[in-house]
Parts: sequence; C-alpha cells; structure tokens
Amino acid sequence: MASPLKPPPEPVTWSGENVSVGQILAALNDIRRQFAQAEAGEDDHPRPRNCVMTLIAVATDETDERRARQVCAAIASHHPSLAILVRQHATGSGRIDATINTSAMGEAAEGKSQAGGPGQYEVVTIHIRGAAGQHVAALVDPLLVSGVPTYLWWLDTPPFGSWELKDTMSVADAVLVDTARFDRPHQSFLALADLPAHSHKRLGVADFQWARLAPWRESLAAFFAPHDRRKFMSGISEVGIDYVGDGRGNRIGAMLLAGWFGSALGWTLQRATGGTGGVISAQMLTPRGRVVALAFRSVAKPSLSSGEVSAVRIAGAAAGTTFQIRMQRDPERSRRASPDIGPDEFRHLHHTGGEDDAGLELAHRKAAQHREMLHVNKESLHHVATGHAPGESMPRRPTVLVRERRGNSSLVLLTLIDIGGADTLRHVERVEAEEEATLLLRLLATGARDDVFTRSLMAGAELARSL
Repeated sequence: MASPLKPPPEPVTWSGENVSVGQILAALNDIRRQFAQAEAGEDDHPRPRNCVMTLIAVATDETDERRARQVCAAIASHHPSLAILVRQHATGSGRIDATINTSAMGEAAEGKSQAGGPGQYEVVTIHIRGAAGQHVAALVDPLLVSGVPTYLWWLDTPPFGSWELKDTMSVADAVLVDTARFDRPHQSFLALADLPAHSHKRLGVADFQWARLAPWRESLAAFFAPHDRRKFMSGISEVGIDYVGDGRGNRIGAMLLAGWFGSALGWTLQRATGGTGGVISAQMLTPRGRVVALAFRSVAKPSLSSGEVSAVRIAGAAAGTTFQIRMQRDPERSRRASPDIGPDEFRHLHHTGGEDDAGLELAHRKAAQHREMLHVNKESLHHVATGHAPGESMPRRPTVLVRERRGNSSLVLLTLIDIGGADTLRHVERVEAEEEATLLLRLLATGARDDVFTRSLMAGAELARSL
C-alpha cells in the first residue's frame, strides 16, 4: 500500500553578519540536516541529498547581484543545486556577511508524487569587503559539493590576468561569461581566448553571446545542408557581417560568427586591416587556394542591442552557378502602393502589421491557409451566416491587408536566397529574446565544454589580434 504523500519541508533562512566561513558551513550543514529530517518524518530514514551542480556567481554591483539572484532562483526551481552568490565590495575592512536560503523544489514541491522525494536547492549569498574579495576560492571551497561539477559565472568583465581570477578558476570546472557585456571588448576578447592557456587543462569556457548566435548559425548551416548546395561551400568569394554599434564598438559577436564559419571550412587568415567607423577588411584563403573577402561594419539599429549581429551576406559561384544568401535582423521595410486586400468582407483578416516583405509573406501564408479551409468547408457555409449562397464567400485569392506598421520587427530574421536565375527564396523566422536563465541552462547542458565554440573563439581571436 502506498504511503501518504508528505508535504514538502518549509523553507529555511539563515543570516549572519561579520561571520567566518566555518560559521557559514556549520549553518549550511544544520539547515541540510533539518531539511532531511523534516522531509523524512518520524517514521522514515533521511534520504540522501540531491544535487546536480554548484554555481558560483560573482557580482561587483547591486544590479548584477539582482540579476544573479533571479537567474539562480529560476534554475533552482527545476534543478537541485547549490548556488553561491559572491558580492564583492571594493571598500571595507574584510568583513563577511552571509545569508542562506533553502527550500524544496520540483514536482514534490508542487504537491505531486516523486519517486526520489523532493529535491533541495540552496542559495548562499556572501558579501565580502575589502581585501577579502581577492580570495574568493578560499571562501567558497569549503562550501562546494563534491562529486558534482562547479561552474564559475562572472557577471561582468572578469579581471583577466589577475591572481584573483586564476585562483578562483582553480576550484571551477568551467567559466561562464557574457562577452556582450565586456568592458574594453577588444582587449577582453583576446584575454578570453588566452584563458585556457593560463588555467588547468580541464577548464571549460562558455559564452552567453555564443548561445544568442544560434539562429544565425542554424540558418547558415541549413542553406548548405542540401546535397546539391554542398558545392557552394568551396565557391564562396565574399562574406560580410554587420553588427550594431557606434564606431568600433563591441564586435565580439561578429568575430565569433566569422570564426565559426571560417574554421568550419578550413580557411586561414592572410591579412586584415581595420578602418574608421568599425570597418574591417580581411582576406581568407580556402584549402583550394581561393581568396575570400571578409568584411565587417558597424551599423545603427536602435531596436537592437549594441554588439548584436544585424546582417550577414555571403556570395560566390560554383559549377557555373552564382549564389547569394542575405540574412537580416529587423529588416528594412519597403512600402507597397497598391496592396492586394481582396473582397470587402475579408478586409479585417490577415493583418501584416506592416508594409514590408517579411510581414506580407507571413500574412499571405495565413491567407492561403484560410482560403484552403474555406475551400474544404465551403459546402457547409450557410447563407444566413454569410449573406451569400453556400460557397460564394470563398475569396478568389489569398487576402492580405496592409494597414498598420509591425510593432516589434526586431524579432524578425529574414533570409533571402538567390541561386542562379531562379526566383528569390524567402524565409522568415521569429527570433524570440531568451531570458538569461534559459541561455545559462543551455550552456550548462553541454557542461560548458563546446569544441565548436572553442574553435570559433580561437579563430575570431586570431582575426582580432591581426588588426
């Protein structure tokens, strides 16, 4: 007979001011003991504690601390884990203040049965002041859970080249950064590429911005995926990448994308020059000795964040056939003077939300689907509902109304493909803005060890270093 479901243990909170690491560890162990006893009850033995990872988040200001707290809470609601949030204060006498928050998570916390019992997540927040902030590794090492991976997430620009960073990396299996938030992007990008050479051999490196580039990489790979297009990979003659910025700005995302593409095709860098306004011109050499022109430029896109890739252009020819692929984020709108809006009774349907090609294409798709549904069900349409005889309410062609401008076109990724003299192929994709917790989980799913990212990082850094 199944035992009755026990309610999850109540959340436990502890806080202390001017405490030692030993006191924090003792409080943490006491909370774990209370949690295990409350979960097991009086008639059962305590179960082993579940924990899949330890995440160390280092923040230097209140905004980053708030970000880290929100992300840790989002992850902890589904993954039993230990999160250690370290808030560094530049001034102070070395005092340490700490708080511990722990609670049940998962299905059991929602009142559902779970074979292994409820999991537990713990968030330890440590405020360190003054010189003590340079000894993060010594502070967190006694708190780490053995047998599970430890990830170090530096929320702003890590202090590359410092003893503090090297010492902290010694207790971590991987380092997580967001290159889109780097100060002094050029120098920081080169230092990130050199990081594995100055740490232990098992250290992994992961980047939030690399995860944001996934739609671009997937669409480019999809173009060359069909067998009859494989020949185009050896026929590329020029590649152009636009990124959002004022002048030089943060072009790390563009460098990573170029490094991914070039390293996958075995290109080698011949020379590169940088001009004013963020313009870069480089020459790459393919394994077959073909020269490829690579160009970067910064553009103004108020709807996108600084450093984001806004457009990619690839062109070339192979086996007597020319090809070109153009990808645009937040594409420019071209107004149409005489849109096809169809019969009056259908003018309220299929709004494009704009007068651009991408909006029209989406609306035409919806209109074609609507027309097909009407065609299938036209015999069942009743004249009382439509005012016409059955079947007469079906429009003769897809109905599209162009009236209002699309609200948020920054979520649109438009791909235009030209092959030979054939008509232009269009593909419209909606790119949703992913939350930081979602991106973090995606990076953690690979163990923060992605050989493709590492290869792209090294190739992009080589290009940046040559400027």
